[in-house]
Amino acid sequence: MRKKGQIDWMITLLPLGLIAALSILFFLLPEQSNTVLAKVRFFLGDTFGVYYLAIGLGVFLLSLYLAFSKYGDIVLGEQDEKPKYSFFAWGSMMFTCGLAADILFYSFAEWVMYAADPQIEKMGGIQEWAGVYPLFHWSLIPWGFYLVLAAAFGFMLHVRKRNRQRYSEACRPIMGKQTDGIGGRLIDLLAVFALLAGTATTFSVATPLMASAINALFHINLDRNAVTIVILLITCFVYTYSLLHGFRGIGFLAKLCIYLFFGLLAYVLLFGGQTRYIIETGFSSLGRMIQYFPTLATDTDPLRETHFPQNWTIYYWAYWMVWCVAAPFFIGSISRGRTVRQTILGGYGFGVGSTILSFIILGNESMGMQMAGKADFIARYAKDGDLYGMIIAMIQKIPCASLVLVVLLLTMIAFYATSFDSIALTVSCYSYRRLEEGQQPSKAIQLMWCLLLILLPIALVFSESSMSNLQSVSIVAAFPIGMVILLIVAGFLKDAGAYLKEIKKK
Repeated sequence: MRKKGQIDWMITLLPLGLIAALSILFFLLPEQSNTVLAKVRFFLGDTFGVYYLAIGLGVFLLSLYLAFSKYGDIVLGEQDEKPKYSFFAWGSMMFTCGLAADILFYSFAEWVMYAADPQIEKMGGIQEWAGVYPLFHWSLIPWGFYLVLAAAFGFMLHVRKRNRQRYSEACRPIMGKQTDGIGGRLIDLLAVFALLAGTATTFSVATPLMASAINALFHINLDRNAVTIVILLITCFVYTYSLLHGFRGIGFLAKLCIYLFFGLLAYVLLFGGQTRYIIETGFSSLGRMIQYFPTLATDTDPLRETHFPQNWTIYYWAYWMVWCVAAPFFIGSISRGRTVRQTILGGYGFGVGSTILSFIILGNESMGMQMAGKADFIARYAKDGDLYGMIIAMIQKIPCASLVLVVLLLTMIAFYATSFDSIALTVSCYSYRRLEEGQQPSKAIQLMWCLLLILLPIALVFSESSMSNLQSVSIVAAFPIGMVILLIVAGFLKDAGAYLKEIKKK
């Protein structure tokens, strides 16, 4: 039986209050607040860009070291313990918690956003590079963030059996008693604040696409905001129902999402009309990404000729760092019984592999139409800037477009619901001062967070400027989060090293 005193209301309500206050401020003073945040965001990205890039590359290289060194043999649990979930169930939950429905939006559209960028022309052209950068920005380094921290959190939860499921607890090997003081409280407040800010803006990217798909599917022209709110409410119901049924519900929804996702990819690949182009261009883009990976990962554009790293790569790394508050905790919790090596390499195999397939198939389907002269998506985007309408136009050129739209809608709802399952579960754990091994947050706390996580996006759906501002808040929050990530990594290496010595003595 959980006592009321176990709830940490400061960690629970203060970040939420700050986000709500900022939302009101952004709504009442959109121009002034946007100007201030844009300046702060530009300062961090332009002046400290190397900071974000160095952390991203460093974490990726560390993931390889952990996987192939002595640390890779550590079992996240008892030494002879077997994995709790099958590889497919584990991979499905991991992939869907780490990437919301945004992956479908960006898979279709990202190459178009790069196509007119001076960087693409400088590097060699659309055919050579427009399909490379999406693979780079969504594969190895992003998943490196997730998997290194997942190993650290899994070690903390299943090996050291810590009963405080928080960012600060992972810093304890370095911070010591300071973890229970002001330093630890600040880390946890920052983590929940960043999580809520990132969560509140996630729907801003893909839900308008879902609304546009519904309008196109039923040949209607309903108000996009009204349709978006209905979609948000349906998604909230799905992920709340799933979460309250525990990991069994989350696992079922994740596997359903994966079936829909790969079914969509298979249909587009086989029947979209661009099969040969998709395979050949995708193969070339993947090879080019691997060949030029060190260059792409360290490009700072010091003369600011195109500002591409500042506009895209640094932005992405910062956004992934903010999302590291929730996804790695969930991945770590479901990785019980796996070794650090299995967690990292399995994560790269399932997570990166699925992500790359999505961008190669969906992105090259439309880029193939563009290069063959069957459509001009670049000109359309340059004319009206409507990415959502452009994606619908892309899909409508695929045979049985209505079927594709239905599967797209169902997949996006499943993606969002599964992602928010993991977020709601993580933030529910944050609400407790202590959670013993195997203990879950009460259903009342989980329900509270399920509702709170959806209210802010609904409140903000009417104000595009507010969404943009909150995205900037997320990016700004990534600056201190990066420092915390370094603390967690250092703490994991120290504690795991000590653990290996303990095992040797036995």
